[in-house]
Amino acid sequence: MLGLTNMNFSCLATDYDGTLAEDGNVAKPTIKALEAFRRSSRNIILVTGRELPQLLEIFDRTDLFDWIVAENGALLYHPATRRKLLLTESVPLHFVEELRSRGVSPISTGDAIVATWRPHENTVLEVIQQLGLERKITFNKDAVMVLPVGVDKASGLGAVLKEMTIQWKNVVGIGDAENDLVFLHRCRRSVAVSNAIDSVKAQVDFTTRAARGEGVVQLINEILKDDLQSRYPIQCEGSVVIPSNPRS
Repeated sequence: MLGLTNMNFSCLATDYDGTLAEDGNVAKPTIKALEAFRRSSRNIILVTGRELPQLLEIFDRTDLFDWIVAENGALLYHPATRRKLLLTESVPLHFVEELRSRGVSPISTGDAIVATWRPHENTVLEVIQQLGLERKITFNKDAVMVLPVGVDKASGLGAVLKEMTIQWKNVVGIGDAENDLVFLHRCRRSVAVSNAIDSVKAQVDFTTRAARGEGVVQLINEILKDDLQSRYPIQCEGSVVIPSNPRS
């Protein structure tokens, strides 16, 4: 194992549904890999579109994460202390009421997020415009999520990294859907699981051979083996070691 001072990648940022989890469940081998990653003195941040109560109900190993970025970037949760931090304004109730009056169903609301499903996106957009709200639509496959402008997985993860004094250049990100791209683009290395949608696969550094949790296990094993150096060999200039193709 590489020493801490030689680590390029000290932090893993991972999506939940379709990445760590299948149908909401995380397999035991994936749990074991996450545990091994933590034992290596590295950090794990969960970055999910789920509302926190939903996540806590279906997944009892939040202790594996240093922080959880929930509601697609709107809410931070610190599992060790159970501290919550809302990064933006709360859900406007009149917006939800108007959606219901127009037959939008089902509707799920968190502290800041309002979510429904296709094909309601046109109705949602009409209501946003008519009410003059500073809100935008973000898609996660068939899910339609509504959040304040400027709030996304990248903004939420950025707030956590600042809190932890971790730089983006030390982060590997992995995901599967279009709402993951904003944070994957910021990470030093971006990875898609093999079940990811094509638009994500086309914009990341590499795609795992396996799907969902098995793909995350593959990535973790590669990081623990040699800090991804077998995939991205380092280049030397004089006495300075420079990783190849560094991301800004």
